[in-house]
Amino acid sequence: MSDSSPARTDALVLDVWCELQCPDCRTALDDVRALRARYGDRLELRLRHFPLEKHKHAFAAAQAAEEALEQGKGWPYVEAVLERVEELDRAGEPFLVEAARELGLDAEEFDTALIDGRHILIVDADQAEGKAIGVTGTPTYVIGGERLDGGKSQEGLRERIEEIADRLLGERDA
Repeated sequence: MSDSSPARTDALVLDVWCELQCPDCRTALDDVRALRARYGDRLELRLRHFPLEKHKHAFAAAQAAEEALEQGKGWPYVEAVLERVEELDRAGEPFLVEAARELGLDAEEFDTALIDGRHILIVDADQAEGKAIGVTGTPTYVIGGERLDGGKSQEGLRERIEEIADRLLGERDA
């Protein structure tokens, strides 16, 4: 999922392999927000779905995130769901629809999207690509061809991403 527009094709891309029922991904939100604040339009944050089998609502949540993107509020929805991982654990799909309603999205369309599975192929493709490049847990970041695994520890990851981003952006500007 990407909130980018065609005008941002020159932005450096940071793929964020995430799943919306993952407490570690919730913890990583602070880093994502800090990166967004530091780099603005020079860094495109692209959510990539990697639902884990151990979280029974993660696949539906990934589909819901794609519906939120389609309705124009992808990242706000992702952040709202991650902030309330425990509610997703308890309530499942009804929570996903309620979170959409709270953000002013078309909740009925969310419900329909979860039933008809219109976003399944996007989620499946992300998951397959993640497996192909060695993603095993979430969050995992890929920037400039380098994979950084945050599923084991978030310690120092934002700094490492900033080092890579600064170097790559510096090379572009030179």
